Amino acid sequence: MAPAAGTVTTTATITTIRTERLRPAPPMTPAPHSLLQLLWLASPALPVGGFSYSEGLEAAIEHGQVQDEATLAAWVLDQLHLTQARSDMPALAHSVQAWQVGDAARVRALNDWVLQTRETAELRLQSVQMGRSLAEWLRNLHAHDATRSAHIALLHSLPPTYPIAFGLAGAYAGAAVRDVVLAYAFAWAENMVQAALKSMRLGQSAGQRVLARLAAAIPTATDHALAQPDAARQAFTPMLAILSARHETQYSRLFRS
Repeated sequence: MAPAAGTVTTTATITTIRTERLRPAPPMTPAPHSLLQLLWLASPALPVGGFSYSEGLEAAIEHGQVQDEATLAAWVLDQLHLTQARSDMPALAHSVQAWQVGDAARVRALNDWVLQTRETAELRLQSVQMGRSLAEWLRNLHAHDATRSAHIALLHSLPPTYPIAFGLAGAYAGAAVRDVVLAYAFAWAENMVQAALKSMRLGQSAGQRVLARLAAAIPTATDHALAQPDAARQAFTPMLAILSARHETQYSRLFRS
């Protein structure tokens, strides 16, 4: 249902936020500082718990589908192009635009889509836990800003998924949508390589070579994601879902997904 006319000018109840259009998300800093904000968001030190998850990679290693540098590179590149660039990255890009204009109904629809495409409990847990952690991080940063508090309260009420929460943080950064998606994709790539280094016999140099290949591929994947309309966005990755389900009952594991 489309939101009623109006704006949220103070920290409001969840009911009010759900029925009214939000004010547009103001950039957190002037444009020249947006790069620093994106580096902050992409940093492994951001307290969202991404290091806890392998997104099925640990199960792929356990079942012999990823065995060395070459198979790892093939795995993560496939996941970048077939999963991220067709689902989470387009949803993220659309959410940045929705936050920028204060379209609460659009934000909720995108968040619902992300939740509905998590095919296992593990993958859903990852997205929601990281989304909540990022929403809490934003709340601590902007506790005294009424407009931003309304946006963050909407996030907490959804429940939030990570791409949609990242979209709000990206909107606050004042960066171009493409740059926000690039930062998100690189943070994802770095986390996947680090998960591999912890799960298999692979040295730091090999990990950096894989990350270099991902970094070279991310701009193309980002452009593909930005070109996806709603009707083209999809998350059909049956093998990833199977590996995630297997990981749930794996005998020994380091990661939560």
